[in-house]
Amino acid sequence: MRIAVYAPLKYPDHPTPSGDRRVARLLVDALRKANHEVEIASHLRSFDRKGDAARQARIARIGARMADRLLRRYRAHGNAPALWLTYHLYYKAPDHLGPRVAAALSIPYIAVEASIANKRANGPWDIGHRACIDALRQAAAIVTLNTRDDAALNAYLRDDCRRVALAPFLDPTVYRAPRKAAPIARLLAVGMLRHGDKQRSYEILASALAKLGDRSWNLAIAGDGEARSDIETLFAPFGDRVTFLGMRDETTLAQDYANADIFVWPAINEAFCMALLEAQAAGLPAIAGNFGGVGSILADGKTGFLSAAGDADDFAAKLATLLDDADRRKTMGNTAQTKVRREHGLDGASATLDTLVRGLAA
Repeated sequence: MRIAVYAPLKYPDHPTPSGDRRVARLLVDALRKANHEVEIASHLRSFDRKGDAARQARIARIGARMADRLLRRYRAHGNAPALWLTYHLYYKAPDHLGPRVAAALSIPYIAVEASIANKRANGPWDIGHRACIDALRQAAAIVTLNTRDDAALNAYLRDDCRRVALAPFLDPTVYRAPRKAAPIARLLAVGMLRHGDKQRSYEILASALAKLGDRSWNLAIAGDGEARSDIETLFAPFGDRVTFLGMRDETTLAQDYANADIFVWPAINEAFCMALLEAQAAGLPAIAGNFGGVGSILADGKTGFLSAAGDADDFAAKLATLLDDADRRKTMGNTAQTKVRREHGLDGASATLDTLVRGLAA
């Protein structure tokens, strides 16, 4: 089946790594694994970080023109998709293409990881907010990767809209590099070095580590971004105990997980955190902030610990527990790896999406 896939926040082949790009690629992989023909419908990014109404209006106009161009191409070549699937629909990155194309072709429109924020109505992102509502009202199916926004979404969905819960997923075979023992507990954080929530996560991590200076540990940080100098300053007091690895590709990052003992991430305002899933696939126990859908990935007390959201003291206390108990780290890591392979694998996600799209097409 031919499926048009669109990711208005960050398209799957965007040059800059991020969790959004990672999930977009995984969705494409899952559909192709089920033998569907996937077309990346557009590289238009509708993302507006600052709430610029003029920019949003301009992007909406461009989106409408691109949708019409797609329709002309589909009709001229007779290669229209059977379905349209949009990943990560929200007010800062609305979909101005999919609803228009799907309606014109009379094909199902699917939104994966959609969210709604009614407080954005009549504000700086009102155009994006209204576009999201229009898309939700047209959706034949909604696929949720966490349940945080379910109640808000239901107010805008048709009665016949299918609701499908899909656990965050990856290909666990990528994360099977052999592990090596080390005399010092090796901590790993993976996250872009950006201002805002990412920087706030690093601030909490630095504050927590300052309370654990008497214990034996070092920290590697994988990621890069415009806030790097500010974040390096945060960790400067720790000297050579903290290493910045820079941007890592998937292969190198898999080895970084294998070289670590504990994954650490305060996860400020994270939806679910792909790096947390990757770390557990590699057999790492984790300490993570209890935000969004993080608790659906990390089994508290079994595959690691959830710390109170935004609480550096609690994060430090939970981390101290694992720093002091190597046997528990190993047990939790093994449990984490088993859980990911059983509940968050690519095969299961592919089967779930295949059942959905074939049912809609029928």
